[in-house]
Amino acid sequence: MRKIQIFDTTLRDGEQTAGVSFNLQEKIQMAQQLETLGVDVIEAGFPIASPGDFNCVKTIAEIVKESAVTGLARCVEADISRAYEAVKGGVAPQIHTFLATSPIHREFKLKMTQAEVLASIDHHVRYAKQFVNMVQFSPEDATRTEPDFLVKAIQTAIDAGAKVINVPDTVGYTNPTEFGALFRYLRQEIRGFDEVIFSSHCHDDLGMSVANALAAIENGASRIECTINGIGERAGNTAMEEVAMALHIRKDHYQAETNIVLNQLKRSSDLVSHLSGMAVPRNKAVIGGNAFAHQSGIHQDGFLKNPSTYEIITPELVGVSQSTLVLGKLSGRHALFTRLADIGFSIEKEEQQPLFERFKQLADVKKEVSDDDLRAMMSGHLYSDESFCHLESLDVHYNSAAQQLADITIRTAEGERLSGSATGAGSIEAVYNVIDKLMGESVTLKDYRIQSISPGMDAQAEVHTVIATADGSIYHGVGIDHDVLNASARAYIQAFSKQRHATLNTSEVEV
Repeated sequence: MRKIQIFDTTLRDGEQTAGVSFNLQEKIQMAQQLETLGVDVIEAGFPIASPGDFNCVKTIAEIVKESAVTGLARCVEADISRAYEAVKGGVAPQIHTFLATSPIHREFKLKMTQAEVLASIDHHVRYAKQFVNMVQFSPEDATRTEPDFLVKAIQTAIDAGAKVINVPDTVGYTNPTEFGALFRYLRQEIRGFDEVIFSSHCHDDLGMSVANALAAIENGASRIECTINGIGERAGNTAMEEVAMALHIRKDHYQAETNIVLNQLKRSSDLVSHLSGMAVPRNKAVIGGNAFAHQSGIHQDGFLKNPSTYEIITPELVGVSQSTLVLGKLSGRHALFTRLADIGFSIEKEEQQPLFERFKQLADVKKEVSDDDLRAMMSGHLYSDESFCHLESLDVHYNSAAQQLADITIRTAEGERLSGSATGAGSIEAVYNVIDKLMGESVTLKDYRIQSISPGMDAQAEVHTVIATADGSIYHGVGIDHDVLNASARAYIQAFSKQRHATLNTSEVEV
């Protein structure tokens, strides 16, 4: 069996998903889960982008011990130096540098000739090589680059010392037939093809990213760049769980395997879904809610006689199983923290008491606390230390024949109480109008989504909001409460908190 490396870019390309932003604590938790999952390389961020991103990459590189950590850098000396400073404390530091090679990028974005592009690749790969041995180069938009020039660009990078060549389908343009043929062409034309690691980085704009990645493996790729749940720019990236499971189930065909611990896939998916605010579609392959559900009578009959009639993947293989630990108001600390550990949350001793008190408050309202309820509780806990402000009180006056009135009091991190009132055509609009007034800033509500965390009359509401500020920045907030209006207010306030935190503590640069 060939060994296929898994390069996870959930923390970098995944965070480029519109409306998704992870804080330091969330990134650390995901990185630790990726390490448990068996990921070979974690791309932890883009260190030059901001002090916050630099700190995330640096912290993760120092914490993670079983996976290599890399940072992204443009073909710019300052980017590369900054990336090295971030990853140098890791067990196996790597630098991933890139430069676009396609005609449309050369002409309109870079304003560079072919010769200038080749010179830049040569110089910057050599520059990165002085810091780390494992330098990766990516010719951005490779699948729309002239094949002969792509060979020259890759050969230049290899001759300059690159140990990994990543072939990106940056805009999801290619298809499995073409992508496989491209890898065969590169294998034929490039000196030393088998002496370096060739990788693929596919986007899902035409819905073929996983198929394209598998075609790359069939034709010489030994590393796949991907994300949990396939999150990423536009339509997303190659979904790690689908590639890993395809290689496992069809070993007979691909004759390849990964180091992925398959029974950690569902836990990893749930964690990323919850922290990103992006629900996993129920019909999602491998880890969706319906992946192991059977409704048709014929299917049910066959399944009961032999599960293999309609399941090629067992639930246990990906970590899906029925919990036998029922949590409620009579449950103790041991039961709670054992269950939290089972679903991927390792709680430090000093954090346990406030979490246990929060759990007891929740259990007093709900007859049974589900895993989804626990994940929702942990979501609020992970972000609480960065909150700029929080909801203290909310009073909504409803009148079916007139506009609605909302009175809100918010307490800032400094202890200042802000109170105000506003009206709106509906209760939610009135609540959000008050918050806009208290925050002193008008934003655009780009998305509002409400869902029940668990079934039943006692279910908590989980509200997701996405706001856009005047400069176009996007911030995502989550609010969880038994009352929909409270949950809606908390989600909106959390989005503002992230915006204020970013304004006060980071200095973004144009990338």
